[in-house]
Amino acid sequence: MGRFDPVRRIPATLGAAPKKLARGWKSLAPARLFALAFATLILLGTIGFQVLPGLYAGEPMTWIDGLFTATSAVCVTGLVVRDTATFFTAFGQFYVLLLIQLGGLGVVTFATWIMIALGQRISVRQEKLSLDPGSPFVVNPRRMVLSIVRYTLAIEAAGAVLLWLLFLPRFGPAAGAWHAVFQAVSAFCNAGFSTFGNSLVSFSANPGVLLVIMALIVAGGIGFLSLSELRRHLWARRFFARRADGELRTVAPLTAHTRIVVVTSGILVLAGWFLFTWMEWYGTLGGMSVVDRVVNGLFMSVTARTAGFNSIDYGSASDSSNFLTILLMSVGGSPGSTAGGIKTTTVALMVLVAVARLRGVETINVGNRTIPQATVQRAVGLGVLVLGVLATSVFVMSAFETGITARIGPSGRFLDVLFEATSALNTVGLSLGATTDLSTAGRWITILLMFVGRVGPLTFVAALSRAGTGAQKVRLAHQDVLIG
Repeated sequence: MGRFDPVRRIPATLGAAPKKLARGWKSLAPARLFALAFATLILLGTIGFQVLPGLYAGEPMTWIDGLFTATSAVCVTGLVVRDTATFFTAFGQFYVLLLIQLGGLGVVTFATWIMIALGQRISVRQEKLSLDPGSPFVVNPRRMVLSIVRYTLAIEAAGAVLLWLLFLPRFGPAAGAWHAVFQAVSAFCNAGFSTFGNSLVSFSANPGVLLVIMALIVAGGIGFLSLSELRRHLWARRFFARRADGELRTVAPLTAHTRIVVVTSGILVLAGWFLFTWMEWYGTLGGMSVVDRVVNGLFMSVTARTAGFNSIDYGSASDSSNFLTILLMSVGGSPGSTAGGIKTTTVALMVLVAVARLRGVETINVGNRTIPQATVQRAVGLGVLVLGVLATSVFVMSAFETGITARIGPSGRFLDVLFEATSALNTVGLSLGATTDLSTAGRWITILLMFVGRVGPLTFVAALSRAGTGAQKVRLAHQDVLIG
């Protein structure tokens, strides 16, 4: 037997390691790689908060606070343990804004766009990653990514210009421009971070600023697919309604997806607007003019759908308003957007399922089209999964924050815990003031909730689950169970 020579074994070992790593990387499922990409960006952001110079006006962040802030920025949540306006320097605020933009666009989408800009070919696997891992739509990834970037930059730029004009008399050209850019990007990405210490409370009497912010929030939360389809549909009706011979041109109807998104979003905004204005008319809106009350009531309805900006103090709002905010936070925005939540389409399908069952109808029809049963089951499953995650997190946070340390609120109210957990899971960023008082355990739970909410509960579960190598191929005998 020959003598073992470690020197001769080293090159073979070193040569095999990169190959194994490459094979492992290629074997990762899109859902797992999607989650890993966000986790990597959060990790890099956390390291940046520790090593980059000139980020802080005073003492630097601890590791846990850096991780919390990086997660909140990348997951476009907006919960903060340090005041963005005073704790960071201008460079530090720019670093936070960079993380927000990368997280809002989606790190995979952004990386795919860079490859397109460099003229590189996109592989089939990268095409899958550039889409929502659970998306049923088949689109051209190259065109989609370029459209996402164009829409994002164009809308953010337009919003920044409008805000700059509104901020100019108060802050001057330079400071007004920075505040405008930061607020525009944060609003479109539904992040909720602000360079103002009290968010937008100081602008509650400025309808112009609130209306621009609301427009950016809606544009970012409606979804890129729906936004693109609406643009094409309205453009066709406006400029190409007639053919050359004078006859009316047929315009393709909106898809069932966009119909559900537009109708559900409109109902939620209008219902929330009426309820918030009514419940807070003599409360937090009591000292405002009639116009400001109406505008701020609308702002409360829009921002609760994962935006995170606030023009009133939610700690002073009524319990009914805060519970309505929890309900709207749970719904969130629409698929393919920068918003979180279980999404408007999921809620709409769950409501349509309930109505159909009460009427004795088996299928769900929208716009003379039938929604596949697999999609309906996916919506119901997502709703159950989110409810389970939220209930578990609220239970654990209640034990740590009210049962043991009682740090949340003056008396450790349960509503504060529910509000905080819902805001984190649905990447909203609104708070009753409890975020800075969270214990270490509470911060870890909140970090996990923000990550799950940004990646998506179904994608997160798919990333953790093992590949189904032993899928069931035989249908077993039926046996019914009693329901209700």
